[in-house]
Amino acid sequence: MKPIFFTVGENLKVMIIPNTVAHLDGHEIITRTYNVYRNKGVEDADSIDRKESELLLTKKSSPDYMGLITFESPGKLFTYSADGGQPLTMANIQQVIDNLTHHRDNPGLWEI
Repeated sequence: MKPIFFTVGENLKVMIIPNTVAHLDGHEIITRTYNVYRNKGVEDADSIDRKESELLLTKKSSPDYMGLITFESPGKLFTYSADGGQPLTMANIQQVIDNLTHHRDNPGLWEI
């Protein structure tokens, strides 16, 4: 799945890289976990590929990594793991969750 780009808070640009899971028929499904990165506006295919290649690693090497959001029970329970070098504020976490919920509720917005 392609990254999702949007702005939260006072002009904090973020890039969300969904962790995808492939079904037996080869189709990707909407995931429950999302990696959050600061978007400096210079993302190219190579830098996105590098970030995607470390999605399953315990420790992310990118200095732009801001943490992981998990939809435990969509619409009810979410967790944010602030294991990056630049943690999100509570207000920004809520805005990221709101944006992701909007994308999850409108699958036509997803670019696969």
